Amino acid sequence: MTSRPEPSIWRNGAFVRVWSATTVSLFGSLITRLALPYVAILVLAVGPLGVTGLRSAEIVAGLVVGLLAGVWVDRLRRRPVMIVADVGRAVLLGSVPLAALGGRLTLAQLIVVAFGTAILSAFFDAADPAYLPSIVERAALVRANAALAASASAAEVTAFGLAGFLVAAFTAPIAIGLDAASFVASGLLLGSIRRAEPAPPPADDRDPVLAEMRAGVRLLAGDPVIRSLAITRAIGAVGDGVFGGLWLLFVTRELGLGPIAVGLIAAVGGAASLGGAILVGRLTRRWTMGVVLLGALGISAVASLAIPLAPSGAPLVAAGFLVVAQLVGDSSATVFGIAEVSVRQARVEDRGLGRVTATIRTGALLMELAGAIAAGLVAAAVGLRAAVFIAPAAGLVATWFLWHSPARRLRAASAPTPPAGEAAAQGRDGQ
Repeated sequence: MTSRPEPSIWRNGAFVRVWSATTVSLFGSLITRLALPYVAILVLAVGPLGVTGLRSAEIVAGLVVGLLAGVWVDRLRRRPVMIVADVGRAVLLGSVPLAALGGRLTLAQLIVVAFGTAILSAFFDAADPAYLPSIVERAALVRANAALAASASAAEVTAFGLAGFLVAAFTAPIAIGLDAASFVASGLLLGSIRRAEPAPPPADDRDPVLAEMRAGVRLLAGDPVIRSLAITRAIGAVGDGVFGGLWLLFVTRELGLGPIAVGLIAAVGGAASLGGAILVGRLTRRWTMGVVLLGALGISAVASLAIPLAPSGAPLVAAGFLVVAQLVGDSSATVFGIAEVSVRQARVEDRGLGRVTATIRTGALLMELAGAIAAGLVAAAVGLRAAVFIAPAAGLVATWFLWHSPARRLRAASAPTPPAGEAAAQGRDGQ
């Protein structure tokens, strides 16, 4: 008997608009990911502590509002939250090229911009995955998340490569102006969606904010699979803090690579991520979800060792090491990310998803902050290369933890989280 083909997610107009908005805004954000630290390094000539301080400002902002963002996302309709976040980020980022053109740009302004955009991103990032299940059937979530990841990877291929040329040709502040424009476009696309979103709970049914924060933490803690994935992500986030703060400084000053080379190498990572997004559906059909999660995380951790092992004084050889790390590591990390988010969306009920996502993100940001601070201190005391070794070490520890967790026995993304007792039983059984 032949099974009926699954309906195409591209016939879902609301999803297509969300996909378009995400792709456009991410294209600009990826340019800024290179351009903002380049402003600090090339325009303001700051050192390791200054660069990690800039990244730390983003992390602290996420920590300040992380759990609160989850509560309000579960209280409100998600799409308006995303639109307001887009408009606010456009205004903040647009101030950077204006200040640079007027000769008034300072590190303090960059820190304020990084802090403010991170606060708005915390609300957007809590609302985005919580909004998706309201426009896409749960059975299609892996395909929808894979499509979003694939377009993000395609944007990464072009954006990072373009960012290097923009920084070299027009300066980093001007490149950041493109990101501001991309957020305007994203907000307009989201505003064009006409599908009604499920109504949030009435105000009379709301608990106090702190009580709802605690309820979100209990939702996460009550499902052993979600809990173990959250801890795994938090451990791995130490490496994100290291690379987020020092990767660009390491490849620029230690390996001697310029903006164009860095952009092209980062673009290779985008192509690799695209491959991972294309493969994830096939992988989850061939192997269990637990095997896919564990294998992807482990391969990504091992591949990241190529970054601190890249030799100084031989730029072409060093670039080869970085390309290997991008090809293998980014594709594997993308597979893990799609699988992890899909499991969470399938297991957590709709009006708890924002709080659970925000709780996971807050824990990851706390560990990312620890990684960024530790890396900055180690780099200042011992050197950039020693600090960068912290990142693959964190990835290997995260893989070890996942091996010993209930998530390793997970067969597929499950139904929404049942009551705590049933959730515990399901976690033991690996359902």
